[in-house]
Amino acid sequence: MAKVTGIGGVFFKSKGDHAALAAWYQKHLGMPLEPWGGAALRWPDDRAEDKGVTAWHVAKPDTKWFAPSDAPFMINYRVDDLGEILANLRAAGVEILKGPESHENGKFAWIVDPDGNKVELWEPKIWDEKNKAG
Repeated sequence: MAKVTGIGGVFFKSKGDHAALAAWYQKHLGMPLEPWGGAALRWPDDRAEDKGVTAWHVAKPDTKWFAPSDAPFMINYRVDDLGEILANLRAAGVEILKGPESHENGKFAWIVDPDGNKVELWEPKIWDEKNKAG
C-alpha cells in the first residue's frame, strides 16, 4: 500500500506583508530563503543523530497547545543549536514564550512570529534508554 514518507512542505498564509514575514524567519531563525521566496530544507543538512524525523499529530479541537496563537496550527522547526538561536532571538528583542526545556527527545523552546503564530523550536536528540530515565 502507498503511504506517507515525510513532510513535503509547510505552507501558511501571512496576515500582512508575506515578504517581511519570510525575511523575519531568515533573519531570526536562519531560514535559507531562495529567490522564489521560500526555503528548501534538506535532511542531509541536519546534523542530529536521528538523521531526520518529523512528528505529525492531530490535536483535539479544544486544545490550548497552540496558545497564545489563535492559528489552527503550530510549526516545529528542528534547530542545530537551540542555545545560540535563543540568545540571538533575545538580543533581537524577540520574546521567548517558554523554554528552553529538556525532554527525553531533545530541547524545546517556544516563540511567536510577527503574525502571532506560535513556533516551536526543537534541538533533537535520540530518545533511548539513557535519557528516558533522566
